[in-house]
Amino acid sequence: MPKHGKKYLEAAKKVDRTKLYSPAEAIKLVKETAYAKFDGTVEAHMRMGVDPRHADQQIRSVVLLPSGTGKQVRILVFAEGDTAKLAQEAGADYVGSDDLIEKIQNGWLEFDMAIATPAMMRKVGRLGRILGPRGLMPSPKAGTVVQDDDIPRVIAEARQGRVEFKIDKTANLHIPLGKVSFTEDQLMANLAAVMEAVIKAKPSGAKGTYIKRLTLTSTMGPGIRVDPNQASTLRLA
Repeated sequence: MPKHGKKYLEAAKKVDRTKLYSPAEAIKLVKETAYAKFDGTVEAHMRMGVDPRHADQQIRSVVLLPSGTGKQVRILVFAEGDTAKLAQEAGADYVGSDDLIEKIQNGWLEFDMAIATPAMMRKVGRLGRILGPRGLMPSPKAGTVVQDDDIPRVIAEARQGRVEFKIDKTANLHIPLGKVSFTEDQLMANLAAVMEAVIKAKPSGAKGTYIKRLTLTSTMGPGIRVDPNQASTLRLA
């Protein structure tokens, strides 16, 4: 077991591990306990009451964070002809077709999000084994396989703070809420948006308690447990 450093232990002393904090208390505390020398990311980690082995208990959706993510997103669009021109004009970082597919097959992965039109998926499909495990494969469920005219909207949303979330094999969700440098109000607005999106994405097969545990943490910082019932009532103003 790796031992925690002195800074972590000092930060952890401020957290009562037996307490379920209110969302406001947790956000204040996650900022106070962040000790990294860089502007770390604040994340929400949720233990969900579903069994991801079953198709009717999958959780996958997107959320538009009103305060943004604080991260510069590198956007790739698989497109040809007029659609490629549209994507370039909308501000995509990389636009192409066979050239990008070959480049990715050769190991290039310098992007954070990939978008494609339905027509392009017959070519992009061959990248499933490379992009799928990394969460970069365009998908209708994630809203990244879109009609030509929707590409500018999706690119704009990605710049504003569009985040995809998906249940992992251990029934957990991991969703960024922004940066430590964000104000408490900015982080609270993002948390409210995330909670609304997760609740809206509740699958038909979910039974019993949907959100079993909610923890907020900053990069390298200690986890702060949040009352999931209180958090589930959060709504964007």
